[in-house]
Amino acid sequence: MFKAAITAVGHYLPSYRLTNAELERMVDTTDEWIVSRTGIRERRILKEEGKATAFMASEAAREALRKRGITADEVELIIVATVTPDMVFPATACLVQAQIGASKAWGFDLSAACSGFLFALSAGASFITSGKHKKVLVIGADKMSSIVDYTDRTTCVLFGDGAGAVLLEADTEGYGVLDTIEYMDGSNSSALCMVAGGSLHPASHQTVDARQHYAYQDGKTVFKYAVTGMADVAEEIMKRNELTGDEVRFLVPHQANQRIIDATARRMGVDNEKVMLNIERYGNTTAATIPLCLYDWEADLKKGDNIILTAFGGGFTWGAAYVRWAYDGATVRAEASAAAGANA
Repeated sequence: MFKAAITAVGHYLPSYRLTNAELERMVDTTDEWIVSRTGIRERRILKEEGKATAFMASEAAREALRKRGITADEVELIIVATVTPDMVFPATACLVQAQIGASKAWGFDLSAACSGFLFALSAGASFITSGKHKKVLVIGADKMSSIVDYTDRTTCVLFGDGAGAVLLEADTEGYGVLDTIEYMDGSNSSALCMVAGGSLHPASHQTVDARQHYAYQDGKTVFKYAVTGMADVAEEIMKRNELTGDEVRFLVPHQANQRIIDATARRMGVDNEKVMLNIERYGNTTAATIPLCLYDWEADLKKGDNIILTAFGGGFTWGAAYVRWAYDGATVRAEASAAAGANA
């Protein structure tokens, strides 16, 4: 039976760094408060005019394809996980398809907030294991700065912009996405949402004046559910696959809050050195956090490593995935660096 293996990882991060020191000058907050509550010191912001989520997603996709050594016209499906599409329609996946030149691909957007990449990974893997497709791009990308209220000190410190992409291909050797679990509870949707901009509350002078086109979060409620949700589902997928903390090479948690990540690792019995963590540098990039972690730690991943991915997001949505890594990351990273140097 086919498994869907991750065979390449790409990323994109804007160059501009929004530091805690700069936020101190914008709202009533301090570096100490931000770091102690969230673990974030800076986040990347896409400032260039005319560039948005599709641009970042396309850059991440191009890098993944380049590292794999294939062209875009070999891709059959593009799934973009995002809550900040360039526009309501067409789908961001359509824009990515055009920008990278994936002439034979179809695709769609998936909206599950911070769980988006996990849900998209599960969907993409299903297309591989069913035999329908051989090469699928799964991208998590968000330009959160476009929906952040930089007068709201409770939310503006949290989010950054970025994109991460993985290429999925069929594998017959037992590597790849071995198991996934997904949950949803819409009864708490108002705790983390953007009130206006959809068909219920279309854009109007009233919605703009009421600042309803920005992300809203009831921090205490989200924190309570996120701590239990991420930890519970990570523990569930480990038990279902008879994995111990010692057998897990890395935990790849959604980068929402340092305290949530720590609680999840404790529940799983995973040591801190096995936890992928980049929230300090990027903040919460929503659907991009998990693939960005995979990119940052790619050189440390070896063929056969067991990794657990887990996330919690607006909806509420949450889930976990068990992946057996399919290639030696250090070799791929070294080859990519050598190729980049040769082309410079």
